[in-house]
Amino acid sequence: MKVGTDACIFGAYMAAYCTQRKPPPAHLLDIGTGTGLLSMLIAQQITARIDAVEMDAGAFKQAKENFRQSPFAGRLNACHGDILHFSTGEKYDGIITNPPFYEGDLKSGNKKKDAARHEDTLTLEQLFSVVDGLLAPGGFFAVLLPYQRIGYVQQLAEAGRFFLWEELLIQHSAAHPFSRAVLIFGRQWQAVVKRQLAITHNKSGYSPAFTALLKEYYLKL
Repeated sequence: MKVGTDACIFGAYMAAYCTQRKPPPAHLLDIGTGTGLLSMLIAQQITARIDAVEMDAGAFKQAKENFRQSPFAGRLNACHGDILHFSTGEKYDGIITNPPFYEGDLKSGNKKKDAARHEDTLTLEQLFSVVDGLLAPGGFFAVLLPYQRIGYVQQLAEAGRFFLWEELLIQHSAAHPFSRAVLIFGRQWQAVVKRQLAITHNKSGYSPAFTALLKEYYLKL
């Protein structure tokens, strides 16, 4: 599976978020890690241990190999299995996921790609139930979603007694509508931080904000 810009933004944004938390999270869970991108982006910035769960056997093998070859191998743990049946007996300081929730988008016909993009294997309701059982009391839950699903996700969060802490709205450029959103939730109420990010700046290439966020990861920015 190709590395998408949205996932890079999400990983870099969450890495920056983790570094700003006091203290930084010590143990994270990456649900549906795919080939391990999010975990490695975050591991580059903080020293947390990260359990990365993936259901697809091929993606899991790739994530495991990527972790093994990375400088962070000792802190990254690839786990093969269904998150609905996953348990380490521990609670996590933070849970991140780039989930398969592109409801309404056409399916490609490729089963692996469709499973990574549609909620055939895990619903949002199930996701919140999983997070409820695995998140530490003071921990955070971060999710990357299509923009049009914000309202529904916030309804589920409120029903599960999660409060929105932070929101990042993503658009291709200032002239384009928002397409994705990063939402960060927690169990305690706090004032919501709202941000926006345009990937490009007119026709001059990447925007200054995008460049600042991804410069530690992209080879040419």
